[in-house]
Amino acid sequence: MNIAIVISSNDAETSWNVFRFANFCIGKNDSVKVFLLGKGVESEQLSSEKFNVKDQMEKFVAAKGEIFACGTCFKIRNSSGTELCPLSTMNDLYEMVKDADKVLTF
Repeated sequence: MNIAIVISSNDAETSWNVFRFANFCIGKNDSVKVFLLGKGVESEQLSSEKFNVKDQMEKFVAAKGEIFACGTCFKIRNSSGTELCPLSTMNDLYEMVKDADKVLTF
């Protein structure tokens, strides 16, 4: 199954759980793509002692999951993409949703 996940939250626990779930889905041989939108582009910086978001993100990418991050949302925050969270566009989000069997938003 192709799963598209959109994260627009900058809550550490939410992002941590989303990436845990995404990793679980990959373990079930599903294809998973995550698009970071709005506050979601802050995900890589959300790690805490309790919720190591970056670790879950790195595991996700190592397992062949794909992360996309809204370039406009980064620019609004005077920031830029990273290797883990490359700049992406609305067209990338469109293609991801169009090709998905299931779309989840957080």
